[in-house]
Amino acid sequence: MKNSSWVEHAIWWQVYPLGFVGAEKSAVERPSAEHRLLDLVPWLDYVVGLGASGLALGPVFASETHGYDTTDYFRIDPRLGTLEDFDTLVAEAHQRGLRILLDGVFNHAGRSFAAFQDVLAQGPEAATASWFTLEWPEGAGPGVEPRYRDFEGHHHLVALNHDEPAVADFVVDVMEYWLGRGADGWRLDAAYAVPSSFWAGVTARVRASHPDAYFVGEYIHGDYAAEVRAGGLDSVTQYELWKAVWSSLNDANFFELAAALDRHNALLASFAPLTFIGNHDVTRIASKVTDSALVPHAVVLLLTVGGTPSIYYGDEQGYRGVKEDRAGGDDDVRPLFPPSPEALSPLGKPVFDVHHQLIGLRRRHPWLHRATTQVLDLSNEVFAYRVAADGPDALVVALNLSDGERRVDAGGAATVLAGAATVDGGRALVPARGWVVLG
Repeated sequence: MKNSSWVEHAIWWQVYPLGFVGAEKSAVERPSAEHRLLDLVPWLDYVVGLGASGLALGPVFASETHGYDTTDYFRIDPRLGTLEDFDTLVAEAHQRGLRILLDGVFNHAGRSFAAFQDVLAQGPEAATASWFTLEWPEGAGPGVEPRYRDFEGHHHLVALNHDEPAVADFVVDVMEYWLGRGADGWRLDAAYAVPSSFWAGVTARVRASHPDAYFVGEYIHGDYAAEVRAGGLDSVTQYELWKAVWSSLNDANFFELAAALDRHNALLASFAPLTFIGNHDVTRIASKVTDSALVPHAVVLLLTVGGTPSIYYGDEQGYRGVKEDRAGGDDDVRPLFPPSPEALSPLGKPVFDVHHQLIGLRRRHPWLHRATTQVLDLSNEVFAYRVAADGPDALVVALNLSDGERRVDAGGAATVLAGAATVDGGRALVPARGWVVLG
């Protein structure tokens, strides 16, 4: 699928809104909304200053708890605000040149979703019974609860039946409604659990009226390129590269990263993956990388290889947080943010400066979006690669994990664009546990 031209310049700042604004952990009845979505507005200039070009929002629709148990796809969660608050946020973002990516949970819904509540109230004769995969006890009628397919054993997440045409019609209506209100694209939650044929039909219909819309599916494993082709998607989440980045840094094993980049190169031949070193579902990179001095190396990798980069809010400030497999285990990586950038701790500035410098470099070299890498130097602790796309432009990146200076192949580059090194005679001397980008 060919991306719209704006995607070539996209660098997302991803936010989990319910955590960002400190919303209650579960929905509560209120006479009026909290208008907390507007708490994001004071951060938009910060996003622009960072160098990002888009705001990727986690769930903003009415839900029972964490946002991934949607109850009303046409309503902003009252813990966040109102439709007017959403419109204001979109207008303020677009005024600054920032795109908006929404998080669509279309594999499953919360038990309070009206279509499922109709099933519980009306029984097998409910008009929406075919929206779900149900097993009814003999003689079931109104008020009887059936067994139903859920999402990965989570009983409160009711799986939708993607073979039902009415479900596809509903998803198309939801997507078109919010795109019509100014959203620029959709992250498709748990896309891997939905048949590719469903995505293909939905995205084709939506693109007919919104040809510039961007669709990125959440995929953990599998044949990423095949899923993009079969589903009519623009991109998928590049979890394989995410794992290789932190694992190679922790294990001093750049051979793993080189192998992952080979596979990444193959993907770039057909689409630009969504690349990341942090998101709302994983331990933060500052906690995942065991040596804090190597966190910048992860940022260098994110922002110098092909793909569409996404930066998770707080990672650019060195926030720490560990995801745990327990109730509430996501809270540590979905924190409340200060009311304004001025309230941030100065301790995060060094990490911010690395992000700012490298995002600026990437914005000056937009061809990196579909650029591929070529290994120049490779050992357990030292990795140098040339990154280039069609045309004469190229950069050389060198990473050193060792406790001593290392001399690497500079690939013909001689100018230090970011980081530190001494270049002489076609070789770059990279400091201990240092990095450099050469042009």
